[in-house]
Amino acid sequence: QVQLVEFGGGLLQPGGSLRLSCAASGRIFSISPMGWYRQAPGKQRELVATITTGGSTNYADSVKGRFTISRDNAKNTVYLQMNSLKPEDTAVYSCNKFPLPWAWGQGTQVTVSS
Repeated sequence: QVQLVEFGGGLLQPGGSLRLSCAASGRIFSISPMGWYRQAPGKQRELVATITTGGSTNYADSVKGRFTISRDNAKNTVYLQMNSLKPEDTAVYSCNKFPLPWAWGQGTQVTVSS
């Protein structure tokens, strides 16, 4: 069973930047396509970025040009660099396999507010 631990969230002002990290246990990580998801209060979880095992990426329109997903298979870690943050980016961010996610980690809270 893969365990996921996300960290790096925080409170920041609009226009700021933040880098999230997600550490995964197990060697299966390196052969798994991964994604970053987010869930805002009262809303369904949404997929914001994906990365294949070969490094190809895809983004939701709402974050395209502002967020960058990357991975380091040697460290079993996937990252999300978030720039030009907006209040509507406020959410709990989680990483997981995409598609067919494993059990979810606790996520990390990102709050963008002036």
